[in-house]
Amino acid sequence: MTDATPDAASPDTGPAAPAPPGPRSRRGPVVAALMLGMALAALDGTVIATAVPQIVGDLGGLSVFSWLFSGYLLAATVTLPVYGKLSDTFGRKPVLIAGIVLFLLGSLLCAAAWSMASLIAFRVVQGLGGGALQGTVQTIAADLYPLKERPRIQARLSTVWATSAVAGPAVGGLLAGYADWRWIFLINLPVGALALWLVARHLVEPTRTRTTRTAPVRVDWPGALAVFATGTLLLTALVQGGVAWPWLSAPSLAFFAGAVLLGALAVVIERRAADPIIPGWVWRRRTIAAVNLALGALGLLMVAPTVFVPTYAQTVLGLGPIAAGFVLSAMTLSWPITAAFSNRLYTRIGFRLTAVVGITLAMLVLLAFPFLPYPGEPWQPALIMLLLGGALGLFQLPLIVGVQSTVPWSERGTTTASVLFCRQVGQSLGAALFGALANAVLTARLPSGDLNDPATLTPTAVDAAVDHVFTAAAGAALLALLVLLILAPRRFPVLSADE
Repeated sequence: MTDATPDAASPDTGPAAPAPPGPRSRRGPVVAALMLGMALAALDGTVIATAVPQIVGDLGGLSVFSWLFSGYLLAATVTLPVYGKLSDTFGRKPVLIAGIVLFLLGSLLCAAAWSMASLIAFRVVQGLGGGALQGTVQTIAADLYPLKERPRIQARLSTVWATSAVAGPAVGGLLAGYADWRWIFLINLPVGALALWLVARHLVEPTRTRTTRTAPVRVDWPGALAVFATGTLLLTALVQGGVAWPWLSAPSLAFFAGAVLLGALAVVIERRAADPIIPGWVWRRRTIAAVNLALGALGLLMVAPTVFVPTYAQTVLGLGPIAAGFVLSAMTLSWPITAAFSNRLYTRIGFRLTAVVGITLAMLVLLAFPFLPYPGEPWQPALIMLLLGGALGLFQLPLIVGVQSTVPWSERGTTTASVLFCRQVGQSLGAALFGALANAVLTARLPSGDLNDPATLTPTAVDAAVDHVFTAAAGAALLALLVLLILAPRRFPVLSADE
């Protein structure tokens, strides 16, 4: 294999990792639990989008309803590094079980919410559990399967994530329209309970040995708090900037300044910690640093299709919400297919070159979107989405599988969490930057220049705004390409146990 080079010379690898879960772990039931957990985490990120009118009509709080999304996103993102480290320290199973329990508790509380403020607070509780689900599910999947089989399980998880995220608004609309919006959260309980039982019953982890020290495990709680606070301020500034307040306003500048100060404090704490939440090797190792930055760029560019294509389909093409969702869902058809077969490519040419091929194709597809005819036919943007999904399947999966294969069991949770964290931060940054770009184009092209009046959103203005966004997304793809070509090693230092 091109990348099958042991990392024996790496001083950061440490003692040999224990073997992954063996025959005592029944992989079928555990994989089913992982897919259910992934579905819950992805679905609840978008499921309330179409239920907002019913929720606001019942609870009020129209001026702050956006925090129903932001609160969940913030909590899930900023806890990823913490859960990653905890899973490496105490094992995946207790962290995943705690995450599912916390998620179900948050769901139950959301269903019982009596005001918008309480619902937002309980969505944060849900997000705290969702962070454990996202990172730990991906890590356990890597533990269960050897390198040659990982594309198959990761492709399944990618399919579940993409399908759940796209189907979320439709599911939320159906439940809110034909039942009650509280069922959006109550339906999580039986699904989550089944996942919890499967994990508790069938996942058996190896016995971990700590040969390098005999002192009891000490969790870096000051570092965890500093990382959590830094991420909260940064993501709040990105999510709310240009929405709740102008970018150059006092609140925006205060949040960014606070994030910088707390970030500096977190670096100081982590350098002094005996067992830091975010170890320095996450950024010192070229492979992990390159994958973090490349997938951060992926999160950035993914905002273009997921946020702007439904609006384009409805406003420019005149489609209904369901048909617009089908245009976007074309991406979820090709992504898992190319991801599943990517191992046939990276076993021949390597992880980096496979990802380079994928992101190069993605950049070309993104650049093709502005050349679509106006107004065009629905199959044309659907074809773009189909091609984009296929290209990104070749890009993302080899990087995740590759980077997980360069670290031992005891570092895999931290590594996976850092990758997912960077992707989530990139997504938040993309929403802020592309939203500002779209607003600028719309303001310049609208007759009244008033974005608050939906009647003035002409199809030509929306078409121009989305074209600019896709061009900017192609720039993000170019950034990912340069990171891989300049920073990533030609051959990922895969550990011999994963060959």
